[in-house]
Amino acid sequence: MKRLLFQNIFILLLATTSKAQLKVANYSLGKFGTNKYEHFEFWTKDGKSTNISYAYGKGPKEVKLRFLGKDQINGDSCLKVEFSNKYVLYIIPNKLRLEITDSSGDYHKIFEWEYEGPVNGIGTYCDFCTEDEEEAMQLIHLAYLK
Repeated sequence: MKRLLFQNIFILLLATTSKAQLKVANYSLGKFGTNKYEHFEFWTKDGKSTNISYAYGKGPKEVKLRFLGKDQINGDSCLKVEFSNKYVLYIIPNKLRLEITDSSGDYHKIFEWEYEGPVNGIGTYCDFCTEDEEEAMQLIHLAYLK
């Protein structure tokens, strides 16, 4: 009986510790459901960077980005991402916002943390989403810029 109890505890412990912890930090610009909406998602698994995606427009349409690592632009630390067409963006954490630009400066926008969850009791809770802009920025720094 004790052995069976120990085995069940061990299996429960193994299942609990092997479950990956997924987190996502969401940043956006513009109003959702409009053509001016843009959105970046930064995903982590067990505190390590996994993938970054970009969405835009009314739909919105989503594309996966390739994380090229840490870099510097104009003396600022940043992370570098690439679209499938080789277009590169630099993502610079600036206080609690993300300054996103390309090398020419033609694309230069400021994104803020986006809350994903119920509003006034309507909607569903996002289990994976960061709770606030501080946690989101911490995720960016620890998983992508460390």
